[in-house]
Amino acid sequence: MKLLSALGISMAVEAVSAAALQPRHYTFPALTGTSDWQFVRTTDNFQSNAGVSNVNSQQIRCYTSGSRSAQTQTVSAGSSVTFKANPNIFHPGPLQFYMAKAPSGQSIESWDGSGNVWFKIYAEQATVANGQLAWASLNKNSVSVTIPRNTPSGDYLLRVEHIALHQASQAGGAQFYISCAQIRVTNGGSGNPGPLVSFPGAYSANDPGIQVNIYSGVRSYTPPGPAVWTG
Repeated sequence: MKLLSALGISMAVEAVSAAALQPRHYTFPALTGTSDWQFVRTTDNFQSNAGVSNVNSQQIRCYTSGSRSAQTQTVSAGSSVTFKANPNIFHPGPLQFYMAKAPSGQSIESWDGSGNVWFKIYAEQATVANGQLAWASLNKNSVSVTIPRNTPSGDYLLRVEHIALHQASQAGGAQFYISCAQIRVTNGGSGNPGPLVSFPGAYSANDPGIQVNIYSGVRSYTPPGPAVWTG
């Protein structure tokens, strides 16, 4: 009995240790109050939860391959949109949001988001804690952004991006966790969103906001990509 008990304890310890060593990845599968992948395009990592590391990959856009359409959620300009994180955001790094308007004559359900069409509406800034960079999004189970009040009405892809920087000291070490929701902006304004960028194209592997050792005592950080359009 003692042998069996010891064996059981050993197996339990090994199981806990193995679980502790599992990579902590995550997705953004839903807008709050809706079903997973209802208004968010199903990402290629919907089972693995793994991040994208190649900024030149087509996956850096919406983390999808081929046609991955969803339903379209109506959102009033000036209101907030919240994505669920599943599980929590486990790694340190910045949260960013981008939008891209479907071109005239194209349906948001079939549009792939290609071209210089993306503009940034939010970039999370870092703080310095105990001599290291820190971000408030760490361990969050939901993240929100406000659609700028002057955003023109129309159909958009709303792209949430979290960049995990815990292994980013070498090129290709940063991990991007991305999803794109389909939204219809109503009650919009007459703003001119920009600057516009493309995905891929907006980032390089050695951008200082992507290749960075956040544990080396660095005391400032600028997220990659264009300036935020505030509307």
